[in-house]
Amino acid sequence: MNLSLLSRYAFFAFCVLFTLASLPFLGHEWMWPFTLLSAVLSLIGIGDLLQTRHAVRRNYPILGNIRYLVEGIRPEIRQYLLEGDAEQLPFSRAQRSLVYSRAKNEGADKPFGTLSDVYQNGFEFISHSMRPAPLTDPCSFRVEIGGPQCSQPYSASLFNISAMSFGSLSANAIRALNEGAKLGEFYHDTGEGSISPYHREHGGDLVWELGSGYFGCRASDGRFDPERFAAQASSPQVKMIEIKLSQGAKPGHGGILPKHKVTEEIASTRGVPMGEDCISPSRHSAFSTPTEMLQFIAQLRELSGGKPVGFKFCLGHPWEFMGIVKAMLETGILPDFIVVDGKEGGTGAAPLEFTDHLGVPLREGLLFVHNTLVGSNLRDKIKLGASGKIVSAFDIARVLAIGADWANSARGFMFAIGCIQSQSCHTNKCPTGVATQDPLRQRALVVEDKAQRVFNFHRNTLKALAEMLAAAGLDHPAQIDAKHLVQRMSATEIKLFSQQHVFLAPGELLSGQIAGEFYERMWRMARADSFEPALA
Repeated sequence: MNLSLLSRYAFFAFCVLFTLASLPFLGHEWMWPFTLLSAVLSLIGIGDLLQTRHAVRRNYPILGNIRYLVEGIRPEIRQYLLEGDAEQLPFSRAQRSLVYSRAKNEGADKPFGTLSDVYQNGFEFISHSMRPAPLTDPCSFRVEIGGPQCSQPYSASLFNISAMSFGSLSANAIRALNEGAKLGEFYHDTGEGSISPYHREHGGDLVWELGSGYFGCRASDGRFDPERFAAQASSPQVKMIEIKLSQGAKPGHGGILPKHKVTEEIASTRGVPMGEDCISPSRHSAFSTPTEMLQFIAQLRELSGGKPVGFKFCLGHPWEFMGIVKAMLETGILPDFIVVDGKEGGTGAAPLEFTDHLGVPLREGLLFVHNTLVGSNLRDKIKLGASGKIVSAFDIARVLAIGADWANSARGFMFAIGCIQSQSCHTNKCPTGVATQDPLRQRALVVEDKAQRVFNFHRNTLKALAEMLAAAGLDHPAQIDAKHLVQRMSATEIKLFSQQHVFLAPGELLSGQIAGEFYERMWRMARADSFEPALA
């Protein structure tokens, strides 16, 4: 017991005794640094003994602090020294390096063969053709968005910047993203934090995301204000309106911008008070049923002058989306587009349980939405976007093959402007100036340089996609299909995507002869008048 006590307090005792013993020798200048160091350590040790929060520091004064120091830099040590190239945390070093290389306009070629284990379960690849097609200009990879009820359709790039709000991102980050979008002629989703002056500065195309907080078109009581919406939506820079129902990282949770990140600019942009957390409720107040939601879409389309209006969501209860589709059939009101977000998406902070265990992954969510629209004969009238951990040309091809018309990326473009995945977005201490409101920190992000990197990343990714498609014998992304992608199921079996998944036939849900039991049961449960399920 005494030996244990001695070992725990030995270094602290040594520092105290050395400080006291050295006092008579302070006349010698060479002694000052040692005395000062031992005095500082002694004070730290006394503080450790007196504090009550950390048992380790009370039991091991001075030395106990090493544990917290090492723990504090553990993520950086792991990321830079210990992490394997293929470890997904949440993006692997190989994925990040690919984005950095393309953003800097450097070659991303790899010598000496793949580092991937091609015999590992889950390995995916595109089958190539013995007659490759001529290389297509990636500038032609565009999607016309705007259904029969839209009078101002928009020609969108196949690859765009996904929703990230001013407030979550810094002013310089928004500037760089928007200028890059302008250079590359692709769109920049505002996120639910409304349209800031920095979104407008360079004139890049905007998709205005409208969340449950109705920021930018919000009445004093937090409800939707039609007049304020119409004033913002009429801007020529706003190309489409996207209603956010939920997001991949925390579906059903709503959003929060901590009060320490709410500056006067953010408060003014969003129309919220200073000194309070900026809360997005978990659900909308403008509608409460599928039918009311479609009526809201029609109202927004009219107020915006006929611009495309759609919604973004992470799939949850399948019958709820099918209820929206039934409401489309009953009312005749159609959204112009739907963006499906996967649970693997998410730039903001979220409770761990939500991040890990809530929401449907992108592939299953996208396939379900695609099938439901096909089975109800609506797929040709509504365009589908996909977002959720998309950073490479293969990622884009994979979602196109199972139903998407285009893809969005948030974290990919964050990497392009310098994000190093420090995972400190919610602390206001982003080391690269991307996700902070600290003026000194965001000053490190040079807009002109990073805007060019945004442009480069977009251009080089679509160029790589064009090369992959040509190798597969395809001229355009619209031609890629589930039969072109392959996944390893076991050591001795591979399957085409078309063999793995159920694909409904056009009008199958309306025919009364639904092949899949799951789709049949969900369709019976869906209601146009309520998000609650009918008895199955």
